[in-house]
Amino acid sequence: MTEHNFTEVLQIQDERERRIELLILRLPEKVQPSVRWMRKPEAKWARIPAGFLLICGGCLSILPVLGLWMLPLGIMLLAEDVAFLRRLTDKALAWVERRKPQWMGLEATQGK
Repeated sequence: MTEHNFTEVLQIQDERERRIELLILRLPEKVQPSVRWMRKPEAKWARIPAGFLLICGGCLSILPVLGLWMLPLGIMLLAEDVAFLRRLTDKALAWVERRKPQWMGLEATQGK
């Protein structure tokens, strides 16, 4: 059972939080609690090293197992603590919501 359901997430007033929760809902249910925990302020000690390791793994995407998917995930984790990255990810999330709403699971709510 997820912490938030789709209709509750759409009610969130803060645009950044709403967009991030929409992305979290796209993850497997077993992973969602871990991601929500990593975003909490008290998880800073785990979030910063994990973000750096994911970015390094994304830069080494030519190796097996490691992939380019690690780069944006690492940036999103670091953006919780770095204001410059937060502004960049806010702009990127706004662009994704506007141009690729299906990536956030919004295709069912928007008529084409």
